[in-house]
Amino acid sequence: MNAMLPAGLPGDFTARLVVSCPEAVIYADAEGKIRFWNAAASRIFGLAEEEALGASLDLIIPERLRARHWQGYDEVMRGRASRYGEGDLLAVPARHKDGHQISVEFTILPLRDDSGALLGIAAFLRDVTARFEEMRGLRRELAALKAHTGA
Repeated sequence: MNAMLPAGLPGDFTARLVVSCPEAVIYADAEGKIRFWNAAASRIFGLAEEEALGASLDLIIPERLRARHWQGYDEVMRGRASRYGEGDLLAVPARHKDGHQISVEFTILPLRDDSGALLGIAAFLRDVTARFEEMRGLRRELAALKAHTGA
């Protein structure tokens, strides 16, 4: 399916949109090597494009989650349907360049060639660490309040 662009948009609209998107846009090939990394990905993960391109997705996956991630990734690349549909919002911990953990929400988009073979997966991510920490704090306050009142 080819979407038609509205009249009056610049010819490079799609490329500019992906490069300048405020959300991180990351594309990894079938082997899990990063092949596209936009400016928002650099901002969120602290890695320059030059550091990320050609590297494994392990750059941003916490070590304790890597085995599970690669098992699922490899199964999808071998043709098994992903349990995450296009547009499903996923929330996971991720790894910043300096090693600290951040929380991200993302959606995925499997990309295929003209024959339908899976080439890799694009992900659209946003940093939700502040919101996650706020919700964690509110849950603690609620639990303390319930414990205090016996509710």
